[in-house]
Amino acid sequence: MTLTLQPVADPAAPLARRNPVAKLAAALLFTLPLVATLDPLTPTLALVIELTVLPLFGLRYATLARRAWPLVLAAIGLIVTMVLFAADRGGALLLDLGPFDITTDVLISALGLVLRLFAIALPGVIVFATTDPTDLADALVQNAKAPPRFAIGALAALRLLPLLGEEWQMLTLARRARGVDSGIRAFPATAFALLVGALRRGGRLAVAMDARGFDSSVPRTYARRQVFTGADALLMIGALALAAVVLTTTILTGLFRPIIG
Repeated sequence: MTLTLQPVADPAAPLARRNPVAKLAAALLFTLPLVATLDPLTPTLALVIELTVLPLFGLRYATLARRAWPLVLAAIGLIVTMVLFAADRGGALLLDLGPFDITTDVLISALGLVLRLFAIALPGVIVFATTDPTDLADALVQNAKAPPRFAIGALAALRLLPLLGEEWQMLTLARRARGVDSGIRAFPATAFALLVGALRRGGRLAVAMDARGFDSSVPRTYARRQVFTGADALLMIGALALAAVVLTTTILTGLFRPIIG
């Protein structure tokens, strides 16, 4: 299992070269309607827009599919959960599985949740697939005025994520070399060993960063200047406008189902 955090988009694409904070803010603004309604139309419209603007970020659809495959597993888990534990089983009966009746209402609810999952997660996938983590941390400090200790610490933790996959493989191989079970039953023990190793590495990293003055109150300089331009503001305004269009369309069609009320 290999995890890469480097951007995989064309850096010359018009939206890929926008300020990282602007891209992150645009993703958050665009997903606001998705947390306000339960209907399947809103996330469907959002997904259509997201996939339409994908080439503007310099991403190919095949690349996005490789990055977003964990969402498919999450979607399958949501569908199974809804089929087993849905409280509302109204509507027409489609399939009788004993105590688990699959009805039209169950499928509509599951479809709405799956679509919302994809529509909310894809903007984040696009942002991180088109942004260098170091640029994002620098932009958070320079443009969003985030505390340097938080931003740099988060960047350091993010840089360590690929090591978790390598360490998991090493632990699995070590157990196998010792003749210890490395199957499903070994998952809790391997996960605990990985957690202990991550905590130790995090502690050492925190001490090393403090020793190098990362928590100093002295103003620091930046090797990469992150400039917030008018085009970045337009990206945020455009995302908010598209979110308003999506929400208005759902309300006008009469399918709006607010979470509260």
